[in-house]
Amino acid sequence: MKVYISVDMEGISGVAAGRQLRDTEYGRFRKIMTQDVNAAIRGACEAGATDILVNDAHGNMCNILVEDLDPRARLISGSTKHLLQMEGIDETFDAALFVGYHAREGSPDGIINHTIMGGAVTEIRLNGRPIGETGINAAVAGSFGVPVVFISGDDVVCAEARDFLGNPTTVEVKKAHDRFTANLIVPSKAQEMIAEGVKEALGRYQEVKPYLVGETTFEVDLKITNMAHMACLFPSVKRLGTKTVQVSAENAAAAYKQLWGVLVLAYAAMNGYF
Repeated sequence: MKVYISVDMEGISGVAAGRQLRDTEYGRFRKIMTQDVNAAIRGACEAGATDILVNDAHGNMCNILVEDLDPRARLISGSTKHLLQMEGIDETFDAALFVGYHAREGSPDGIINHTIMGGAVTEIRLNGRPIGETGINAAVAGSFGVPVVFISGDDVVCAEARDFLGNPTTVEVKKAHDRFTANLIVPSKAQEMIAEGVKEALGRYQEVKPYLVGETTFEVDLKITNMAHMACLFPSVKRLGTKTVQVSAENAAAAYKQLWGVLVLAYAAMNGYF
C-alpha cells in the first residue's frame, strides 16, 4: 500500500494560537508536529503501508524535524512547489492522509482558520461553493484518483471534511472555542488517537471514493483591489469584481496551479512592487 501524507501545522495537537507557530514557541511545536506525523506513519505501517511519502505543508514548508522523522517515510521539504500542500501526489498512491489541518477562512471559530494564504484571501469558491484547504487538496488528490481517507485537526475542520468528503475517518485533537482558543487533548493522547485513526482509515480505504470534481473553476475574493489587478497579468485569469478573480481548467489539479500562481502574484503585489 502506498500512502501520501500532507501535514499542516495549525491543526497539530496542542496548538491553540498563532504565536505558538512562530518566535520562541515555534521550536516546541515543530517537535510536536513531527510527533503527530510519526503517529500517522505508525498507524499507516500497522495497516500495511509499505511506501509512505510525507509532504511538509505549512508556511515555508521546512517545519518537520527530519532527524526525528520515522525512517519508514520519505519527506518533501521546501516551498517552491507547483502543487503546494499536495506536492508529490500522483496516481500511484492508494490513499491520502491530512494531518494537522485547519478550517477555512470564515468558518465558525475554527482554530487559526484561513485558506491557503491568510494575508491575501477572503474566500475561495470551487464551482461556486465556499471551500477550504481540506476540500481543495482533496479535489487535487481526486484528480489523480486518490481518496482522502483521514483528517486530523480541530472539530471544525473535521466537520468540514465530512461535509465535503462523506465518510473519511476524522480525529478531533482539539475543540475550538474561538480562533485563538482551544480545548486541547494532550499531544501524547492525541497521537495515540491519530495512529489508531489512520490504521482504521487505511483498513477500509477502498470504501472511500476520491473527491472528483471534473471541470474546475476557482473564484477568489482577495483582500485588496490591486491584488486582483495584478493577478490579471495571467491571460487565463478573469476579473469578476474589484477584488474577485476566476481561473478554470479541465480538472482540479490544473486549476489549482493557476490558483496558486494568482495568490503568489497577488501577495507580492500587496504593497506595490517598488
